[in-house]
Amino acid sequence: MGLEGVYGPGAGRQEGMTIIRAAVERGVTLFDTAEAYGPFTNEELVGEALRPVRDRVVIATKFGFGINPDGTRYGLDSRAEHIRDVTEASLRRLKVETIDLLYQHRVDRKVPIEDVAGTVKELITQGKVRYFGLSEASAQTIRRAHAVQPVAAVQSEYSLWTRDPERNGVLATCEELGIGFVPFSPLGAGFLTGTIDTTTTLDPKDFRSISPRFAPDARAANMALVDLVKRVAERKGATPAQIALAWLLAQKSWIVPIPGTKKLSRLEENLGAVNLQLTPADLREIEEAASRIHVQGERLPEAVLKFTNG
Repeated sequence: MGLEGVYGPGAGRQEGMTIIRAAVERGVTLFDTAEAYGPFTNEELVGEALRPVRDRVVIATKFGFGINPDGTRYGLDSRAEHIRDVTEASLRRLKVETIDLLYQHRVDRKVPIEDVAGTVKELITQGKVRYFGLSEASAQTIRRAHAVQPVAAVQSEYSLWTRDPERNGVLATCEELGIGFVPFSPLGAGFLTGTIDTTTTLDPKDFRSISPRFAPDARAANMALVDLVKRVAERKGATPAQIALAWLLAQKSWIVPIPGTKKLSRLEENLGAVNLQLTPADLREIEEAASRIHVQGERLPEAVLKFTNG
């Protein structure tokens, strides 16, 4: 998503190709995109970049937003015919015969989740999709969908500053049903890297410039969480980003965070978290300190939060 300019200027096609292929060379096997990123252009980029190594990677994409051919939007749309049309278009843009993991991007309250799961089940039977996923879905929605077509993965925001899946039953439901969990924004939209503070100026096109959690007062209050991550990082000889990712990896073996970047140096930094071991004492320290910090501001703008089903 970040390659498309959501966090300020985009990477550009050639730079995007370079970073994706560099990730493959370093052992990354899961690539997450969506028709909504761009819209459409990110799937084309991912498809072109991964075509030479298709047999070595898992490609996930998403349907669920109402997007006209000219890129204008009309809310959510998970009608069966729309899912089928989006899937065909995604297959073409990704240059693949089968989509490995197809998520419903956001739950469409106008369409029963059983109908959505049934449509994806048909696509799986036809060989156009391998696995079914949900994004920002509630525990109840996950259960209802899973009863029709097994859900392979749930993707929702989860990090040290967004702990909702722990409290709303989603992680517990995934564990019970054997569903993988894929945290997006595992670095708190960059905040947990320690590279953003109260003096940082955000590009007007950067979605964080309108995000409540990045408002001046909230940002100042939330620096306490960054200070905690920095303290642990200094002691472990790591970076704050690596601590944030290692914390997620330490929660459950079936949690797979998906950090994004436009820079090779950040890619390598993020991958370093895989080899960073947080001890039980480290995790207790982080948990105890984090429990005393009240994160201020909604995690997303109101216009975006209204599409969540969490």
